[in-house]
Amino acid sequence: MEEPDAARPPSRLVRLLSALFYGTCSFLIVLVNKALLTTYGFPSPIVLGIGQMATTIMILYVSKLNKIIHFPDFDKKIPGKLFPLPLLYVGNHISGLSSTSKLSSDLAFNLEGYIFVFLNDIFTAANGVYTKQKMDPKELGKYGVLFYNACFMIIPTIIVSVSTGDFQQATEFSHWKNVLFIIQFLLSCLLGFLLMYSTVLCSYYNSALTTAVVGAIKNVSVAYIGMLVGGDYIFSLLNFIGLNICMAGGLRYSFLTLNSQLKPKQPMDEESIPLDMKS
Repeated sequence: MEEPDAARPPSRLVRLLSALFYGTCSFLIVLVNKALLTTYGFPSPIVLGIGQMATTIMILYVSKLNKIIHFPDFDKKIPGKLFPLPLLYVGNHISGLSSTSKLSSDLAFNLEGYIFVFLNDIFTAANGVYTKQKMDPKELGKYGVLFYNACFMIIPTIIVSVSTGDFQQATEFSHWKNVLFIIQFLLSCLLGFLLMYSTVLCSYYNSALTTAVVGAIKNVSVAYIGMLVGGDYIFSLLNFIGLNICMAGGLRYSFLTLNSQLKPKQPMDEESIPLDMKS
């Protein structure tokens, strides 16, 4: 069964809404992860990522069983069709969570945090390019890419978490009896699924470049959220000016990119066709 939108090009509205959906999900999950990783002090971005992968697998599998969505059953060719997307996917996922943890609590210079942001930008761009290539509706489709990405990476991520002691720190965390913390943890898992889905949609309906630019703006928004939430912002004029230049440039570039992509292509006037092409 082919996806219903596979046969016709997406409309201007669909492209715009998919980009806005991705940007909104990115913004909301930063707010929730800010509370979990810095306000509550949850020690493991990796375990949080595992929870988001597990949520993705459960939602998509139940939806497939109930015939709400369709993607192919597993066969031995699927790993080859996806590679290297699962590696980029988990790299994008963990670096994004880690950058939120490192930078949202202190906007003074933090080398480790900036490295995570830089890595997240690279993974976002590469993930967008390969996602665009792998989403052929006749192959895995959007939902197949999401489902098998999460399936292939959740077990290796759990192994890494357990072997490094990260999983034990998470299980011994003191706030597991705090109802508000649990609600926010579950909300983060749900938003993680929505973020993955919106990333795929944005890459599917737009270009990988558009997804990368929106992702970069999201990373700068982490810094703005740090100014407004938590009360731990250390003001620096140079830092503040740099953030605003970066955000203004990203917004301007996003506007120009989206505007050029969403403009309908004008048919060529017959008079403008060279004579040698007419003959």
